[in-house]
Amino acid sequence: MKLTGVSRHCPQIIMLRKTISSLFLLNLFLLRYNLPVIFAQPDKLERLVVSYAGITGGRGPLWIAKELKLFEKYGLDARLVQITAGTTSINALIAGDVDMAMTTSSAAVAAALRDAPIAIIATNGAPPYKLVAHPSLTSAAQLKGKIVGSSQLGSGADFALRKLLPKLGLIPGKDVTILPTGLSESHKRILLIFQGRIDATLATMENAFQVELSGQKLNILADLKEMGVYVSGTDMSTTQQFLRNHTNKLKAFLRAYIEAIWTATQNREISDRIYRKYLQIDNTKLLEAMHRNYFIAGNVPLKPYPQLESVQSDIEYLTAANPGLKTKKATEVVDTTILREIENEGFYAQLRR
Repeated sequence: MKLTGVSRHCPQIIMLRKTISSLFLLNLFLLRYNLPVIFAQPDKLERLVVSYAGITGGRGPLWIAKELKLFEKYGLDARLVQITAGTTSINALIAGDVDMAMTTSSAAVAAALRDAPIAIIATNGAPPYKLVAHPSLTSAAQLKGKIVGSSQLGSGADFALRKLLPKLGLIPGKDVTILPTGLSESHKRILLIFQGRIDATLATMENAFQVELSGQKLNILADLKEMGVYVSGTDMSTTQQFLRNHTNKLKAFLRAYIEAIWTATQNREISDRIYRKYLQIDNTKLLEAMHRNYFIAGNVPLKPYPQLESVQSDIEYLTAANPGLKTKKATEVVDTTILREIENEGFYAQLRR
């Protein structure tokens, strides 16, 4: 570099040369070990506001992407905000307050059936929900006349309960009372069981396991997956307009998210560290079970294509309960264009290398 009119001994020039030399050596190191040569440029990061629902183990990839700065790696300034109720987060999406909503598919489907311009572009998989009850209740039939706690009206847990109970021979509002507790975290709803305020609730695998590890007892009356109840733990939805105008932002988000899943699959220490920090969990057996359940067993899928059977199940349930809603097919609500592009561009092969 030729510097005209400036002394080569100027402190600013010496510092500049040192910086260039350091960057050059760092590039050589990254190239030597086949690592991506990427430097964060905060002034050029594009903002993306993302809402997410309750705090569960399924949020692991989101937190990993944040902690490992994977969003920045792909050029994003991702702003994460928690909105517990699905209907509230979808309303915020439609209003333009958030760019993407990570919540149950039922909320997005309900809006789409009312002609809201919503598109589901990815999923976080099915939640490992189990119907747990007070130890005095040993069968689903014993729930007649009892109270089952959900989180909030219209939430994922509430919707899942209303789909599950009829399969167990129980009619909500007639055989059992569904009580919206306002609590999105299932471990808080479990406390209500022991306080005698509700008799049963849906709980995640890790929360049910935590109760067992503490020496307390709950009876598991049903497993959603085994009962054929299709629900999403978290689907990623955006507006059709945002999908058209900001494809690159959404693609960057999904690349970071997928890399976070891959990283956790390959490195349990990272997932353990994230769960310790965000869920305040430090039991080795529980951490191992969560890593196995979410990342090894595939409850959080590496290829996060939306589950058409879950979306179609939501459509059928909602239109049966509300005949005035416009009938749609799952393929009209789901858009996998970005995920197909990511796969066709060889992103998964790149991760494996």
